[in-house]
Amino acid sequence: MRWWSVANLVSNAGTWMQLTVQNLLVLQITGSAAATGLSLSVQAAPGLLMGLLGGAAVDRWPRKVTAAVSQSVLGLVAFTTAALVAFDQLNIGILMALAGVTGLIATIDGPACALLGNDLVPTKDVPSAIAVGSLVHSVGRLAGTALAAVAVAFLGTASAYAANGLSFLFVAAVIPFLRPADASSRTPAGPPALSPAPAADTGKRPAGGTGAREGLAFFLRRPRLVALAGITGLSAVFGRNYGLTLAVLVTGPLQAGAGAFGTVSTVLAVGGMAGAVLAARLRSPSVRLVGVLAAAGGLLQVVAGFSPSLAVLLLMVLPMAVVESISDTAGTTVLQTDPPPHMRGRVLGVWRTASTTWGLAGPPLLGLLMELAGARGTLAVGGLVIAGAVGAGALWHRRRTAPAVVVPDLARALPAAAAASAAALRTAA
Repeated sequence: MRWWSVANLVSNAGTWMQLTVQNLLVLQITGSAAATGLSLSVQAAPGLLMGLLGGAAVDRWPRKVTAAVSQSVLGLVAFTTAALVAFDQLNIGILMALAGVTGLIATIDGPACALLGNDLVPTKDVPSAIAVGSLVHSVGRLAGTALAAVAVAFLGTASAYAANGLSFLFVAAVIPFLRPADASSRTPAGPPALSPAPAADTGKRPAGGTGAREGLAFFLRRPRLVALAGITGLSAVFGRNYGLTLAVLVTGPLQAGAGAFGTVSTVLAVGGMAGAVLAARLRSPSVRLVGVLAAAGGLLQVVAGFSPSLAVLLLMVLPMAVVESISDTAGTTVLQTDPPPHMRGRVLGVWRTASTTWGLAGPPLLGLLMELAGARGTLAVGGLVIAGAVGAGALWHRRRTAPAVVVPDLARALPAAAAASAAALRTAA
């Protein structure tokens, strides 16, 4: 697990180096901000269209082999882009095509690597493993963004792509040496119906359907997973696009500059890492915990929306990031441990499709809302929508699962009671 975490740190840093440089590269080639957004959409589109199929492939193929091959192919794409940039042969069409290929491979690589990491620890430590992954992602993002600026300044744009290619090859080289946790140590952390023990991947798959349709049907039949998707989707659309909402709030109503928003972003990153450390102590997270944390984050967002100064906003942003990080870890744990082992790839595939949908829909909806209500109103309305929806869902669930109250048939009960009373009086007389 230590080797896997180091490999992921290197890979995340390389990925963020490439993403940072890719946006600058598109602007350099086209001079169009719209083209930059389009390149990100092209890379995300396969997750929307092919997420289910990617998850089905992960359930069907040996996990270590799948992860190693996908990492190697991603490295090849990065090296190809680096060579094209170095020899000045890259145009916007080729760049878009390479972005689409990267997104397509990621539909398989994402769930394969996520589930492989869980195989390395006993079940009781899966939440901690996911929290460590979240911490590694945050640190890698900060490091990669900073290293991208250094690499471009001293070695040129192609160096960032080459560094990302090397990071993928490093992960692929580590994977063959990883040993899954012993099956005997992987005891369930909770009741089997709620948290079945993950089994180490052996490459064998049970008989029966292994297609995307079975994964979607399984997901829709699991109320816990549907509720988790609803909570996470609302939070993603109305509460997680801080790069948009807080940027407008800081530079608009609070009348601060880009440097101030950089400070807000840093506090968000620090809070995310602190939340990941706290989340490592979780043992049996639930959808209820995710809902409570999402509602708390929504209410904090409402307060942040009415911050009278940058200092007050920073005080609100820190707990918002902590709550968000713990909620993400708890939700990911439920998502990756609730399904039986042979269904987990497809469940993650369904999730990738859903998360891509709300990831693409969120920014335009928030942009429209800010046109109507401003940055403060958008943060307040979004937070109230999240908290209100979670509260309404909790009340509906409580009523649906409350034990039924049996009401006797009064037409039969009253004469019987009268007869019993008369008999008791005669006995007493």
